[in-house]
Amino acid sequence: MSEWTPSSWRSKAIQQQPSWPDEGALEDVLKRLSALPPLVFAGEARELQAQLAEAAAGRAFLLQAGDCAESFNDFNADKIRDKLKIILQMAVVLTYSSGVPVVKIGRIAGQFAKPRSSDTETRDGTELPSFRGHMVNDDDFTTVSRAPNPERLINAYHQSASTLNLLRAFAKGGFADLSQVHAWNQQFVTDSPQGQRYEEIADGIDRALRFMEAAGVISETHPQLHEVDFYTSHEGLLLGYEESLTRKDSLTGDWYDCSAHMVWIGERTRNLDGAHIEFFRGILNPIGCKIGPTATPQEVVDLCRTLNPDNIPGRLTLIVRMGAGNVRELLPPILRAVDEAGCSVLWTSDPMHGNTFTSESGKKTRHFDDVLDEVAGFFEAHAEVGTWPGGIHCELTGEDVTECLGGSEELLDHELHARYETVCDPRLNARQSLDMAFRVAELLQNNRPESS
Repeated sequence: MSEWTPSSWRSKAIQQQPSWPDEGALEDVLKRLSALPPLVFAGEARELQAQLAEAAAGRAFLLQAGDCAESFNDFNADKIRDKLKIILQMAVVLTYSSGVPVVKIGRIAGQFAKPRSSDTETRDGTELPSFRGHMVNDDDFTTVSRAPNPERLINAYHQSASTLNLLRAFAKGGFADLSQVHAWNQQFVTDSPQGQRYEEIADGIDRALRFMEAAGVISETHPQLHEVDFYTSHEGLLLGYEESLTRKDSLTGDWYDCSAHMVWIGERTRNLDGAHIEFFRGILNPIGCKIGPTATPQEVVDLCRTLNPDNIPGRLTLIVRMGAGNVRELLPPILRAVDEAGCSVLWTSDPMHGNTFTSESGKKTRHFDDVLDEVAGFFEAHAEVGTWPGGIHCELTGEDVTECLGGSEELLDHELHARYETVCDPRLNARQSLDMAFRVAELLQNNRPESS
């Protein structure tokens, strides 16, 4: 393969980029970004890769979750806290049920750019550029708001830095204490309409914690019960931004994209000869790649060999997003092909993006039953082939929004308008997210990996 540099992607065809009105202004912003401190460090990315290698080997499980698209307008400490809280609650349930550690990665501190199916949007006869995330433009439907503005890249950097600072404080400062997180889950089980279904799991966690306390395994003597490792991720869509935050590690001489611990390639930008594959093949971060229903087994094997030519465990996560109606048929041949090729891969399920539709009320939504069905199909496909279903990747929020139908509260179409707050795609609310964690926990109890 040709020699790689952080800018070699510029010689390749690129997709899903804004039409910046002033390329000179864009390059000036990118130059300023390149002089700013990194948001994360290479050593942190290597720590995450080691944990993901355990997940790829069936000795851990990945929970990757957070906003569809972060917002500049709806940014405060409470929302960051609530998002982390729901992820921690889900992780405790999944850890108990799988019997292995859960790696926790947020779609946070950088998830500001979104691919779109069309470059423009038309309303009442007026055509304007599509909203591509607050990193690019604003969601208000006006000429000024929809004009791509490179200064927003600087705003995204600073909001990411502030978010990271708070996340690190929460993760290491006692907010993530295991007993406290379990107490939150017990409250959910008590209040949930389907609480009886989850009582067995919740009671099992409670008994385990009481046993640990009796044995002297408490947070005062075991700090790992009082704090967690929490990592950040986003879709690496705007390659100018990613290049500007790519740094050479002083210890190893390798290049790392220091905008996040992990970055991924979307379904729309994974063409082998494209700019995104070129950029991602050279950075040493853990990376992901979305795999949709059009992917063939050979294409996925080629992606693995291009993105992870040295077959490094934990480097490559394949994020399956095929839709509930496709995953049982389309995924097994891909699993077999990758397994037979000897490619080291962590497989995770994104049950959100393949199950999006417009409801009768005109809202873009997903039904909770479809989301669960795709996860179940993902587990069934792995059971058929004999591979490890290594994680889930979800769009969610810690808020009480009304964006996805169904769940334990049986949210109906006419109720979507009550708190439909997403700036892009519909997210699971806090109750639906925990409901999903308990349902996935039931699947994991039947798919515990062999101890090794």
